[in-house]
Amino acid sequence: MPISQQGQINTTALIVPDLYVQIVPPQVALLNGVPTNVLGIVGTAQWGPANSPAIIGDMAAYARTFGAVQNRKYDMGTAVAIAVQQGANNFRCVRVTDGTDAAATATVQTNCLTLTAKYTGTLGNTVGLTLANGSAAGTWKATIAAPALAPEVFDNIGAGLSGNALWVAIAAAINNGNSVQRGPSQILTATAGAGVTAPSAATTTLTGGTDGATTITGTVLLGQDTIPRKGMYALRNTGASVAMLADCDDSTTWATQVTYGLAEGTYMIGTGPAGDSISNATTAKSTAGIDSYAFKLLFGDWVYWLDTVNGATRLVSPQAFVAGLLANLSPQNSSLNKQIYGVVGTQKSNANQTYSSAELQSLIGAGIDVIANPVPGGSYFGCRAGHNTSSNSLTYGDNYTRMTNYIASTINAGMGKYVGQLQSVTVRQQAAATLSNFLSSMEQQGMIGAVNGGPAYSVQIDAANNPTNRVALGYMQADVKVIYLSVIEKFLVNVEGSQATVIRTSTSNQ
Repeated sequence: MPISQQGQINTTALIVPDLYVQIVPPQVALLNGVPTNVLGIVGTAQWGPANSPAIIGDMAAYARTFGAVQNRKYDMGTAVAIAVQQGANNFRCVRVTDGTDAAATATVQTNCLTLTAKYTGTLGNTVGLTLANGSAAGTWKATIAAPALAPEVFDNIGAGLSGNALWVAIAAAINNGNSVQRGPSQILTATAGAGVTAPSAATTTLTGGTDGATTITGTVLLGQDTIPRKGMYALRNTGASVAMLADCDDSTTWATQVTYGLAEGTYMIGTGPAGDSISNATTAKSTAGIDSYAFKLLFGDWVYWLDTVNGATRLVSPQAFVAGLLANLSPQNSSLNKQIYGVVGTQKSNANQTYSSAELQSLIGAGIDVIANPVPGGSYFGCRAGHNTSSNSLTYGDNYTRMTNYIASTINAGMGKYVGQLQSVTVRQQAAATLSNFLSSMEQQGMIGAVNGGPAYSVQIDAANNPTNRVALGYMQADVKVIYLSVIEKFLVNVEGSQATVIRTSTSNQ
């Protein structure tokens, strides 16, 4: 009486009389949407791994991984802090350097112990190693600490050891850990020298660490798409639905960002240079030749932001404000008219100027969005267009980019299970049901819909779009149509009023 999974036995070739039980998996697979709140940020930092995406949820986690917010252009911490103010809480952060970064080092007593920070950067210059008597008699304790990092304590090292053997034991404890609770150091590595001098109870501070953030360019931020990937390309396969290269105002990078955004299903957020003019911005966009829903370009009206870490009001790129807002919005929504937080002012508003209709028409007509105050909803800072750089009115909305990427990514993540199965009427029905159930859930959640009535979506997998010759070649095709909810951009109210205006009321029952 064997029990097997469906498909593991040939049910047309059974010989032995018996009971055969087959476990049949659920016939309708369900699709759960992929996350749309992942924000990818590429920039500089004072600590942490380079060109390796790190998962960050808040500023405390950022500080532990990459150090403090820095008062400089291209700083990743600044972008994360601003995005957090908009409600973003799921980041993939990639640190880049210009190649001049160095790890801090120190020597403990001549030729006895060499210390090297685990990562390059100036945060390493705050790391100190303190040697003191251990808790157990005849042992030593090594404490590694830095203001932004959790201290590491390696206790009871080198019982009964002296001379060089003791320094070897201290290095081994730091590099490998010395108990189940105290694993290897995540702050520095140690190398024992040939010295035999007995340790002294003292603190040694590392020096010489540099960030490699002096000559950052658009090329550095873009990185390379070959293994090992660097810069923007390190974000591949991280699930980042929105991404930005911090403070990258280099128009020569825009086309490359578009290509990446289309390939990864990522909404790239770009910016023009600070203090830009409208005529220069429109010319730069035209010269760059970008006209794509994958890229949102913000006008170079940079934003004044209060940096509480460095105690300064700084001029920063508008990217993180918008990227953080979009990452915090469900994908069917637009950035248009949504309040943006943390804005002290913009270059335009600080000059006591507002955008005229002609200026907005020029920018929006060119496919450039801008943070402005006021917006249609009131006297607060927000996006004035909610558009990407596409010139197609059906695809230039934020909602088109994010919804299209969301649906495509979800289908890509969940429908591969049908590859390798036999194409039958049952399998077709199952695949169609999987897609329909996902789209039905979207309709129930108010993400899609036909406002004037009718179906919000259709799924077709049948003989009409799967002719025999295609089926024989191994193809199965699904044709899916989805109606997105429209974003209200122009609200027209017709008002008629005069002393002679007549109001007619209907007396019939309706």
